[in-house]
Amino acid sequence: MSDTTGRALALLNLLQSHRHWPAPELAERLGVTVRTVRRDVERLRGLGYRIDSTVGVHGGYRLEAGASLPPLLLSDEEAVAIAIGLRLVAVGRLQRGAEFALSVLAKLEQVLPTRLRRRVSALAPGLHGVHGGGGISSAVLTDLALACRDRERVRLGYLPSGGARQERRVEPQALIPVGGDWYLVCWDLDRADWRTFRVDRLAAVEPLRVGFAPRTLAPERVDELIAVVRTWGPRAHEAVAVVDMPIERFNAALGEWARGATPDGPERTRWPVGGSSARDVAYGLSWLPEGTSYRVELADADREELRESLRRMLAALDR
Repeated sequence: MSDTTGRALALLNLLQSHRHWPAPELAERLGVTVRTVRRDVERLRGLGYRIDSTVGVHGGYRLEAGASLPPLLLSDEEAVAIAIGLRLVAVGRLQRGAEFALSVLAKLEQVLPTRLRRRVSALAPGLHGVHGGGGISSAVLTDLALACRDRERVRLGYLPSGGARQERRVEPQALIPVGGDWYLVCWDLDRADWRTFRVDRLAAVEPLRVGFAPRTLAPERVDELIAVVRTWGPRAHEAVAVVDMPIERFNAALGEWARGATPDGPERTRWPVGGSSARDVAYGLSWLPEGTSYRVELADADREELRESLRRMLAALDR
């Protein structure tokens, strides 16, 4: 492989990995001049790749959809995802590699000709429910995948359970598949905090064409955000803990698990806790900060069940 060919393939891989590249940054990555980048772009155009160029201070290059499907460069992980995916299609199961499969889909959607997009759209409804997450739009998923990859702000049309549609401006961080559902972890610009949204509750994703600097978010924090949103929501048994602690201190003590807490005057906090049984309520209350006094508002039947359960537990501890 000649240096020119190798450089052109490296350029193509960069163009596929981000939605837009400034020309000077491409030149620096490839170790060549901006003029050489321009010549290599022309070579790729001659091979059928539609590469859009812009001029000015923020000028650069962007890979666009063409009239025919050109060859794609795939990473090792993506190539493995395709191979495994094809094998698992035959047996009807896909248990791992969903993130890489979505990455491949995002690459395809970026360069897919209109006529092929129409065919995919026609086939997509018949695929719903094959692997869980039945209400998720593939267009929404791919738009979010591109936004995560390119660090591009988006506006979400979010439909909370039992509430009116909300408009949220966010900086997408990661798409996480869990138990047949997809979750978007993102920085909410209007609330200045991390938020997690179930993708099947997103009615629309509008790219804002504004980039953002990445924020640090540890993997364990991502896991916690997902765990909170998966356990949050209406429960069969509901209670409210009225805690003798200002809400600022309460939020600092419980972190993501303080979700739903509201101030009850300057010195107290109301915190909803629930579950599928009264014992789940007791488990939630056990996580309140040690040494903090509180009272509990809950149904009389649940109160009696908890009293009886605690009496047996205390008796067992004293034996």
